[in-house]
Amino acid sequence: MALQAQEKTRIIELFARMCLIRAFEQRVSSLYRESEIPGFIHTSLGQEAVAVGVCAALRDEDWIATTHRGHGHCLAKGADVDGAMAELFGKATGLCKGKGGSMHIADPRKGILGANAIVGASLPLATGAALSSHVLGRDEVTVAFFGEGAANQGVFHEALNLASIWQLPVLFVCENNRYAEFTDSRTMSRRESVAGLGSAYGVRSTEVDGNDVEAVLAVAEDAVDACRSGEGPVLLEALTYRWQGHYEGDPQTYKPAEEAEAWLARDPLLLARARIESQELSSADDLDEIFRDAETRVARAEEFARSSPYPDAAEIFTDVYAD
Repeated sequence: MALQAQEKTRIIELFARMCLIRAFEQRVSSLYRESEIPGFIHTSLGQEAVAVGVCAALRDEDWIATTHRGHGHCLAKGADVDGAMAELFGKATGLCKGKGGSMHIADPRKGILGANAIVGASLPLATGAALSSHVLGRDEVTVAFFGEGAANQGVFHEALNLASIWQLPVLFVCENNRYAEFTDSRTMSRRESVAGLGSAYGVRSTEVDGNDVEAVLAVAEDAVDACRSGEGPVLLEALTYRWQGHYEGDPQTYKPAEEAEAWLARDPLLLARARIESQELSSADDLDEIFRDAETRVARAEEFARSSPYPDAAEIFTDVYAD
């Protein structure tokens, strides 16, 4: 019974975390369209199971490096919702004091090395963090999130090779959402998968349904354990789909309508919800309440961000150099 109760709690917690990310990004998308948020916004709607499943396998002291599409990763790793929203508003109470915005959001206190706008940049950042853990004798694991388009960058191969040579505790997570910016990634390479590239460098690789949060967690736990025990690195390819375009406002004329509809039917929240209901772990009303709670939490974060001050002009000179 104890194990069943633990499993029940786990899947509901995974569902709740995905709901929070979904509610956050849906609201952020609307705010950006209303010109309330400056800069650029890249959402990961439809990809929540990858972020939540992978980060649920990590400890607080573990690290992640993300991409320009990183809100979900940050929230899954435990970033403060108020601070995340305030950062997108450019407010002083943001995780980076309003200086990073959406594409450069970070929170080292939570093991979040940060987002960036350079394709594939998470790979060397994570490899460097893993090297640091290795040299210092710590059992931390670092995750690099990246898209399948980044696998065509030289830095992907360099990072895998170096991590393999030194057996670094790094998990490379490819979110294969089928499109690299505006181009079908299947037209950009003759290889069949990103995971298939791992063997060339002696890196253990696996592929998973990126819309099944429990499946992602299972393979992530196995990979993280391998990395923590000195058997790393590991390459994980999660097959998923981004509902929106490359950026907020992208008309997505390059996507076949029937393809998008098929993936919408495999919404990771719907899949998790169906499993919870089929196993009678929670009622439909309770699951509805979980999502409403997520929306309420995001609404409070928005209120916090709106009421927060902008950074003082003098802040432009701070946080430039380390002490």
